[in-house]
Amino acid sequence: MISITEAKKLVEKEIFELKSETVKLRHCQGRILAQTICSDMDMPPFDRSQMDGFAVKSEDVAKTPAKLKIVGESIAGKGWHETLSSGKAVRIMTGAPVPKGADSVQIVELTLEENGFIDILKPTRIAQNIVSKGTEIKENEPIFEPGELISDKMIATLAAFGYTEILVARKPRVAILATGSEIVDIEKTPSRDQIRNSNSWMLEAFAKKYANVEILPIAVDDLVGLKNTISESIANCDCLIISGGVSVGNYDFTKPALREIGAEIFFETVSLKPGKPTVFAKLENTLIFGLPGNPVSVAVTFYVFVQEALLMMQKAKHPELKSGFAKLTNPIKATKERDGLLPVSLETNKNGELTVETLRFSGSSNFIAFSRADALVFVPRDKNLEEGEIAEIYLL
Repeated sequence: MISITEAKKLVEKEIFELKSETVKLRHCQGRILAQTICSDMDMPPFDRSQMDGFAVKSEDVAKTPAKLKIVGESIAGKGWHETLSSGKAVRIMTGAPVPKGADSVQIVELTLEENGFIDILKPTRIAQNIVSKGTEIKENEPIFEPGELISDKMIATLAAFGYTEILVARKPRVAILATGSEIVDIEKTPSRDQIRNSNSWMLEAFAKKYANVEILPIAVDDLVGLKNTISESIANCDCLIISGGVSVGNYDFTKPALREIGAEIFFETVSLKPGKPTVFAKLENTLIFGLPGNPVSVAVTFYVFVQEALLMMQKAKHPELKSGFAKLTNPIKATKERDGLLPVSLETNKNGELTVETLRFSGSSNFIAFSRADALVFVPRDKNLEEGEIAEIYLL
């Protein structure tokens, strides 16, 4: 049995990186950047007014009220491109170019207009209500780097600098295989001693954020059939995720099947609760993860090992789960020999502190409780966590 850290290192050592491809802007969200994104212009591209009002020379309005002649108008998309001279003002709208010669903008609420003149009621300072050219970014400056996950908040920036197509890492091809004679497809009514195949659908939901996913037909507990299914599937995927059959029971055939078809197994037990009988192997150019059959164990081991691997294949800068700290609202018992990663919900107490609320968790089969989880709390082996203690958490 190896530690979580050792297991992650073994996975990382076997990662192969995928090639890049070009996608349209509307399809790039959620992909991993494979190029540097740079500005193709200063932003803003001109001195820009922050307010509706009048562009003036600040020296003209040092003493107020000051009467100035209105000589033009600058609006968004159609600026006033002459040079402002002393004693004059230009009406200006938010987002419009500030005319040459003007060095400040007074808001319309502090002016009085009459017969082509404007009374400025309060002085302005230089650069008041103006965003200078290039303040936000200069032309050719880098904005986003390869390895960043493209979020919805980044789309406006990509569009603003003319990126109609984006170079991204190819998504891994993932196949999901649930094993077990007790499992039936979700559209069927389980007979006595059967359950529906929730694991495949959960894994698809997790993996499709970072991969192209195919759910394979359920594999019954048969060694020959499982060997054939695995052998056929690896030709069409970069990563095969198997749920179930990874323990040491009489009907746990995942590890024997992998060995008999020549897969190299790097680890098969991890010091982790839930998720001890997790398997990591490789056959030809396919990574294979054998995850425990219980749904919460499947979820935890996917987040800890598989998600990280899928992101590393795309050269993501930060493939690991985001971590942080929160205060425990109740004690958590540790397990001997294994570190725990237990599902919890997060709340903020009246003091503004982030707190951990343990779920009514009856075991690793309790997928209903897990559906409410916001994070995993780390429980070191042989170290009970006490109420009020600060614990490390991993955000889901």
